Amino acid sequence: MFYIYILRTSANTLYIGQTNNLERRLKEHFDKKSKAAKYTRSFETLTLVYQEKYETRAEAMRREAQLKRLPKSAKEKLITL
Repeated sequence: MFYIYILRTSANTLYIGQTNNLERRLKEHFDKKSKAAKYTRSFETLTLVYQEKYETRAEAMRREAQLKRLPKSAKEKLITL
């Protein structure tokens, strides 16, 4: 399984990523390890606000790219569904 996920930062920005191990990836982000995305390391808190599951990495990567192109307002709407 592959996942796309959205994190909300303490500055109320949204970070979108994809992984094949959501639990491990979130731990990397939350622990601020060197494997965490450089962007997320600078924020005091991160909150998982959205996730989707896909069978293949290609599907997850396509969806990640699609979500990253959306304006923030559309991402916020998706999160609240």
